[in-house]
Amino acid sequence: MPEGDTVWQAARRLHDALASQVLTRSDLRVPRFATADLTGRTVLDVTPRGKHLLTRVEGGLTLHSHLRMDGSWRVYTPGQRWNGGPAHQIRAILGNADRTAVGYRLPVLELIRTTDEDRAVGHLGPDLLGPDWDPGLALANLLKDPARPLGEALLDQRNLAGIGNVFKSELCFLLGVTPWLPVGKLPADRSAKLPVLARKLLESNRERPVRNTTGRRGQDLFVYGRARRPCLRCRTPIRLADQGDGSRERPTYWCPTCQPGPAPFTPRR
Repeated sequence: MPEGDTVWQAARRLHDALASQVLTRSDLRVPRFATADLTGRTVLDVTPRGKHLLTRVEGGLTLHSHLRMDGSWRVYTPGQRWNGGPAHQIRAILGNADRTAVGYRLPVLELIRTTDEDRAVGHLGPDLLGPDWDPGLALANLLKDPARPLGEALLDQRNLAGIGNVFKSELCFLLGVTPWLPVGKLPADRSAKLPVLARKLLESNRERPVRNTTGRRGQDLFVYGRARRPCLRCRTPIRLADQGDGSRERPTYWCPTCQPGPAPFTPRR
């Protein structure tokens, strides 16, 4: 599931493959930009911004993409078999003499002017893995709506950028509260360490092929994906429920013993 750490990894792979190279192939398979041709232009850099990717090319253009739940960018060498999915799921191809980057199942793909990037990502809060990271501002953003459930506030990219369902669940476990606790009721000592802990989780995982929040080999996550399995701390079965207004799938995991506080009436089966 793409979150700030995996988007950061994708940006690095794309940057290493494309930056400072002239594009010899360009194919944007979305109706609005199907006729756009970037061949002959040099890729300047690929930068992550929260869960967004900004591929900047010569001539003041930026290819903006977002992976959401199951999008991905794959990089291939000449002659290598493309294996990211069936051809009809390909949304973008950018290639040079040595590498080809293929974007699969990209729900957001648009070509914009680099000077207009704020239109695509200007709404985002401080980026947990970016140069604009500001823990004080991130916490202030979270506390603007003290009645909002913590899990929902963490997923709101306008507060801080980079957290998804996995890190939301793991962060709430490490803070010892349920994701349904109103942000304003989070004890002051835990509020103070929330931004630092969130950044630590993403920073420690941006170089890892497999996420790990526990420090244990073979037991990578405390609660996420572990419904009905025993908690690694207290052995209570982990619970699973959806969080939010139902417009998106928001699987949320928690330990009812280690994370006291409000919880949904009908956990997911």
